[in-house]
Amino acid sequence: MPRDPRQIQLEIDAARESLAATLDELVARTSPNRLKTQGQEAFQRFLQSQAGMATVGALGLLVTLVVVQKVRHRKD
Repeated sequence: MPRDPRQIQLEIDAARESLAATLDELVARTSPNRLKTQGQEAFQRFLQSQAGMATVGALGLLVTLVVVQKVRHRKD
């Protein structure tokens, strides 16, 4: 049985609205500002965790040792 052209148009319009909403959601999810903010928040959470504090401490110690080594072995 053939479909009514009005019904076909309504289905096309509904599909178009659904696709537009999906596209808008994808644009919002991949917004550079939003991704930047999420990355900054994740980095802040890491730095405030025990693992983050240990990593920062270890890096600080390593930098200190390298600087001391360079100062002790530099040629004047």
